[in-house]
Amino acid sequence: MNEIKIFSPATVANVSCGFDVLGFCLDSVGDDMVIRKTDKKGIYITKIEGFDLPFETELNVAGVSALAMYNAIDVDFGFEIEIYKNIKPGSGIGSSAASAVGSVFGMNELLGRPFNKTQLTAFAIKGEAIASKCEHADNLAPALFGGFTLVKSINPVQILEIPAPSAICATIIHPQIEIKTSESRAVLPKEVALADAITQWANVGSLVHALHTSDYDLIQNSLQDVIVEPHRSKLIPHYDDVKKASLAAGSLGCGISGSGPSIFSLSKGLETANKVKEAIHKVYAETGIEFDIHVSKINTEGVKIV
Repeated sequence: MNEIKIFSPATVANVSCGFDVLGFCLDSVGDDMVIRKTDKKGIYITKIEGFDLPFETELNVAGVSALAMYNAIDVDFGFEIEIYKNIKPGSGIGSSAASAVGSVFGMNELLGRPFNKTQLTAFAIKGEAIASKCEHADNLAPALFGGFTLVKSINPVQILEIPAPSAICATIIHPQIEIKTSESRAVLPKEVALADAITQWANVGSLVHALHTSDYDLIQNSLQDVIVEPHRSKLIPHYDDVKKASLAAGSLGCGISGSGPSIFSLSKGLETANKVKEAIHKVYAETGIEFDIHVSKINTEGVKIV
């Protein structure tokens, strides 16, 4: 193959208690990208639609991750990248991760898959760091592996795949405001109380166990964030109202998607997920803030060839 079109999905990172380590992959939202071989050596961004992003390879998330991978191979040709951006930058559902993952996944396919998903994650981290000013993989991993993932380590990269209970669905509301990851990180405390830390890692362990055992009651009990949410939620208009409405409509839990402003809710079954959608739609319809709402099953495949 000399050209490939791929779908790179949106993701939810942090998943309440799992700051910087937990994430899951969405099924209904994502970017389209075209990657092709070119006779001229190097990496070139040739087309961007949807949002105003830099064409300079070294300034573009997809370009930087592609360069990291390109520098690890020895070929006498280059790659062109077209980006059809459907995930709004700064939305909190892995916009930069989708770009970083899409370019390296597509290149890897055209090269005959010399790298595994863990290695691709390591390349993609370099691109993601351009957007967030630090290296993390909680959006990248679910986009590449699909389903739920836990980032055990980024140096070296170690990703754990976590099974997704078959009935679990996500409802995502995206208020049309922008919160940059770097700014959202700046509001976090440098130190936390030991009691809060104990609560948090107990919730992470419980949530991972609950996902493995499809224990929906334990999922509900574990989706609690006592460290990050109290600070970041202040940046998101009407966050508390959305969370209250989500839980009242029957969701298992509600939290900030990535660094915000998107808010996710997890539910057992599509019927409940759609009830949650109606409830939070009612909240935001009265705010004067434009918004989108998506209901999605968990995407267990991740990035894929179209």
